[in-house]
Amino acid sequence: MTTDSAPATPSLDATPAAEAPVRTGRNRRGGQSRGGQRRRPPEAGTPAAAPDATPATPKGPRTHPLLEQLAAWYPRLFGAEPLPLKRGIFEDLLAAHPEALEREQLKQALALHARSTRYLTVVAGGQPRHDLQGAPVEALAPEHVHHALLEVFRRRQQRAPEDLTPKLRQRIVKAFEASGLTREQYAERVRGRDDKANALLDEALAEAAARAARDEALLRAFEASGQPEAAFADMYGLPARQAADTLARARQRRAASGA
Repeated sequence: MTTDSAPATPSLDATPAAEAPVRTGRNRRGGQSRGGQRRRPPEAGTPAAAPDATPATPKGPRTHPLLEQLAAWYPRLFGAEPLPLKRGIFEDLLAAHPEALEREQLKQALALHARSTRYLTVVAGGQPRHDLQGAPVEALAPEHVHHALLEVFRRRQQRAPEDLTPKLRQRIVKAFEASGLTREQYAERVRGRDDKANALLDEALAEAAARAARDEALLRAFEASGQPEAAFADMYGLPARQAADTLARARQRRAASGA
């Protein structure tokens, strides 16, 4: 088992499933029958029926006992602030602890870990994948980062009173720019089946294109000015750090495109 498969594109309209209606008992012992006659009280030694009450909704386990053991062995990977796991971590763990780990239990624990909001949040941040020693070994695929972003924001939106779409769009712009791909390449890799998510992707890519055009225009103006960066920023009324970051971003795009 690996943790590198991209999840199906989460729907941005998804909401938690409603709880099933509670069925209450009828004709309790000692109550009235349909004909209105009272039932006889139970004979001695006969257990009385429990009074009607709303049963507690059963909840699945929030964690897996094995995850606590994994956190003790590898606190950097499975602790309070986990790291993205390398592909093939399942086999690595089995090889490292052949006597202590059972395949099916480990498979269940890793699946639960990979679906947790805590882990998805780290993946959405775009950190590289790490091995058992906690060393970065490979970059996350853009589609994994993108789908993690959608799922994390979907879960947050269920609890947030305000619309988080603008923040999600900005995060997609940053993820796209960090990917090093063209807009066409990025869209091809991350586009899914959810129309709303795809529309948001198109908006983010259009915003990224407009930002790239502004950055390029500023770089050309800087090159034509013949001024140092600090003087150029002051001339345009920009903070020196913002101007430097914008010019660096524009230069990086030029280099990537071969211009």
